Amino acid sequence: IATPDHWHAKIATDAMEAGKHVYCEKPMTHTVEQAIALRNAARRYRKVFQVGPNATANDSYWKAHEAVAAGRIGKVTWAHGSYNRNARVCLFNEHQKIDPGAGPDKTGDDHIDWDMWLGHRWGLAPKIAWNPEHFFRFRKYWPYNGGVATDLLYHKLAPLLIAIAGPNGEYPTRVNANGGLYIEKDGRDIPDTFMLTADFPSQWSLFLVSTLTNDAGIPDRIYGKHGTMELGGEPSLRWNGDFKEEFKASNEGREEARIPLAPRRDLEGNWIDAIRGKGTVHCNVELGCATMVTIKMAVESYRQRKTMLWDARQERVVTA
Repeated sequence: IATPDHWHAKIATDAMEAGKHVYCEKPMTHTVEQAIALRNAARRYRKVFQVGPNATANDSYWKAHEAVAAGRIGKVTWAHGSYNRNARVCLFNEHQKIDPGAGPDKTGDDHIDWDMWLGHRWGLAPKIAWNPEHFFRFRKYWPYNGGVATDLLYHKLAPLLIAIAGPNGEYPTRVNANGGLYIEKDGRDIPDTFMLTADFPSQWSLFLVSTLTNDAGIPDRIYGKHGTMELGGEPSLRWNGDFKEEFKASNEGREEARIPLAPRRDLEGNWIDAIRGKGTVHCNVELGCATMVTIKMAVESYRQRKTMLWDARQERVVTA
C-alpha cells in the first residue's frame, strides 16, 4: 500500500478481510483511531502485516536492543535522532510536478476521480473542490498527511523503539512538539521544522527533530547510566561519568566496544519470508501502531499547542 496516508487504514483492513497479507508503507495510518482499529483488525485476521520504515531492516537497531536488554550501558534514560533534508526545491515540491492537463473534468488517462481520491464517503478526508495542489502534493496538507513527522520521523522512531523497547515498541505516556514554518512559505499547512519529545512508561525519554532547511542532523544515540551507544552502523559503546568499572563489567573488560552487524533481509523480502513461514517481519503491526500513536500525538501537540497524554486503559489521546 503506497497511497496517500489517509487511505492506508481502509485499504489495509479491506485487504486483510479479503484474506490478503499486507505490506503498508509508512505511516501506518493517518489517525490514532485508525491505527488502533487497524492493529485490532490485524490481530483478528492473523495476516502477515509489515509496515515500511526503512531502518527497521538495519541490524544496528536490533543489535542495540540486545545490548540495552543485557544492561551493557546501564539503565537507559534518553535517546535522540534526526531526519533532515535541504534542497533548492523543497521536499514535497521537488518530485511532485503538477500536471495541468489532469483533473476530474478530463477523459482517459488524464481523468482523476477526485471524490474517490478524497474518500469523503468513508470519512477519510473532507469534501472540497478539485485542488491540483492537494492532489499532486498531498504531503503538504493536514487532511492527508502529517508532514515531516509522518513522512520522515516515522522512519526514525520505529527503529529507535526497537533498540530500546523491543520488536513491539512501546506507547508513550506524554508527547510534546515544537517547530514552525520558517522558510518554505508556499501555502503549505505543514511546518518545515519539527521537534518531538516523548516520555515512555519504562522510564526513558526521546527527542527527535526533522527539518527541511538544513540537512546536518544529530546522530541516533542512546544514553544509559553507565555508557552511551551510537547507532546507524555498528553500534559503538563507551563508558560515561564515574561508571567505567560498571561498563567494563558488562562489556568483557573493555572501555569501548563495537558490535558487529549481521545481514538482514530488506523489508519486502522479509515480508515475503514471513508469509512463507520463515521468521517474523521487521516492523509488525504492534510496532507500527505504537510508532503511529507517538507520531500522531506529536502532530496534534504541534497543531493544538498542547501537551498530549496517552490513556493506556482506554487507548486514546487526551490533552494535559
